[in-house]
Amino acid sequence: MPRGWIRDVSPGQWLIDSVLGAVFALASLAWRGLYGDMSPAWFFLVVASMVAALMLSRVSPPLALAVAWGGAILQMLAGLQPTFANTAIFVVLFATAAYGTRAVYWAGFASAFVGAFTIVAYLYGVAWTSPDVPGLLWDRLTAGVLMFVAALFALLLSWTLGALYRSVVRAREGRLAQRQAEERAAAEEERGRIARDMHDVVAHSLAVVIAQADGARYAAASDPDAATAALGTISQTARAALSDVRLLLTQLRHGQFGSGGEAEGPQPTLADLDGLYAQVRAAGVDLRVDVDPAPPGTPPASAQLAVYRILQEALTNALRHGDGGPVDVALAWLPDRVELTVRNGVRADARPSDPGGHGLIGMRERAQLVGGRLDAGADAGVFTVRAVLPVERRSA
Repeated sequence: MPRGWIRDVSPGQWLIDSVLGAVFALASLAWRGLYGDMSPAWFFLVVASMVAALMLSRVSPPLALAVAWGGAILQMLAGLQPTFANTAIFVVLFATAAYGTRAVYWAGFASAFVGAFTIVAYLYGVAWTSPDVPGLLWDRLTAGVLMFVAALFALLLSWTLGALYRSVVRAREGRLAQRQAEERAAAEEERGRIARDMHDVVAHSLAVVIAQADGARYAAASDPDAATAALGTISQTARAALSDVRLLLTQLRHGQFGSGGEAEGPQPTLADLDGLYAQVRAAGVDLRVDVDPAPPGTPPASAQLAVYRILQEALTNALRHGDGGPVDVALAWLPDRVELTVRNGVRADARPSDPGGHGLIGMRERAQLVGGRLDAGADAGVFTVRAVLPVERRSA
């Protein structure tokens, strides 16, 4: 059977169509009682064809249309009068427009015109031009035209209702597909955010732990108190990192994905910057922070998170690739934006600006997510990170 001729239908739909077919067959047989002069064999054959077309209309519109036309042709060959079974063609035309392929869709449309003409031709035949009653020729022509219009209207109405149903179903499917695509995009974006957060947390925490471990190893013999303090910082940093990682993994496991925003759960704010600075200083970095001017009120949570994560990654790069000199951080909270700058010296063998590094990519993505921009690069042995992030001013 050609491709597209059979549609998948549920058992429930099959049951409904079977019941409707049985009821339709009984009604058609009851109709014959009003016209007992009809040939039983031809009549039952026509009714069987129309019932079959009705039951096939949902599962195979092209086959239903072919069977309906076959039954109509048999009816005309037998010279039978119109019967109740002929109303099955309305359901078939609806199905061709509602469920059929493009070819079947237009075949149903054409069948409405051909069917209307066939009805008139069959009922009137040569009587339209019969010379026996010349005075009634015009009246017969007028009646034929009116019958054609009425038949065409009824057939096209069924086809049009099917076309409207088809449009409604496709519009609903389109909205569903669009919503699913948006959900997938939001989920992918949120996974990317979680991956960036994971990178920021792990990279920063490991950088601090490594720096403290190295310091503790060197100070173990000469300054036991410094070694003990370093181990305390390592423990605190590792515990905080473990807590953050658990939170991120929980968000990922339970699918807490939003539509372009941050997932549920506590997120770093400007109040957490002091702790970040303390971790970096505890790792032995001469960190100099200048905030001028201060935030004019309470910045949006998205801007606070972006500033925190960018600073976290920039300071992590300074720990990993810095030359041990001072690290300068400048924050300028202007009415419509915040300007962030981090400068530190770099070792000769370090490559903090490697374009393949996830850290710089993550910082740029952080800035872009809030509508800002970020530039980073080394010049004359000094690595600089500059970010400009838009801020909607809010009252304190």
